[in-house]
Amino acid sequence: MVAFDLPGQPGPAECMAWDEAILDAVEHGECGPALWFWESPIPCVVVGYGQTPVREVHLDACEADHVPVLRRCSGGGTVVHGPGCLSYGVALPIDIHPDLETIHGTNGFVMSRNRAALQSLVEGPVEVRGHTDLVWNQRKVSGNAQRRKRHALLFHGTFLHALDLSLVPRWLPQPTSQPDYRDHRPHSEFIANLPCPPASIRRAIRLHWLASDGTPPTTAATRARQLLAERYSNPSWLNGRGSAPRPGTLS
Repeated sequence: MVAFDLPGQPGPAECMAWDEAILDAVEHGECGPALWFWESPIPCVVVGYGQTPVREVHLDACEADHVPVLRRCSGGGTVVHGPGCLSYGVALPIDIHPDLETIHGTNGFVMSRNRAALQSLVEGPVEVRGHTDLVWNQRKVSGNAQRRKRHALLFHGTFLHALDLSLVPRWLPQPTSQPDYRDHRPHSEFIANLPCPPASIRRAIRLHWLASDGTPPTTAATRARQLLAERYSNPSWLNGRGSAPRPGTLS
């Protein structure tokens, strides 16, 4: 597996285009397993593929604050990205391990590594809760989602380390779908930042994935520009009217 940061200083929509472009490269056999990181330079709100923004986002507050609302290609819930929120992606060929043949198996395969990586950085237990949340001191510090194609899958998520948590209730209502362990807690009592700098989180994740230094697949930059124009900067994609096919089975 190779690991890299996304090149340049891409904005959040471009970063999500990169996520899908790298997945496509693995799907078509243009590269092997890949791990990458990015952190949005600006705050934004990102909804899951199957979600309705008007139900999951305080759209008036986002508009007043000039905060973009975007849609990713994977499932899962709505999140706030921005400075202090380290994002990562893993793209894997499905045939490299039997666990990757199912959603549940993939969740275990990925989350066991990510959990162990965070556990190496903090005192007190780090647990996998819900389907793909990482919880430390009873607070969620990492959320994740999955997209599957025929031959490859994308597993991506976030690690909170210095996010302004007061922004979350301003821009997000209580989610319409909640894991049982949340127990209806408000955002302020549910999420937390890790006491770790992002460089430490990167190193730990790379170590537990046995990743070596690499670069993005050569075809991904062109594909990312295309996806940015067609979907991620296109209002019709946010509103659920994009021309892309449904993204397959989602976690």
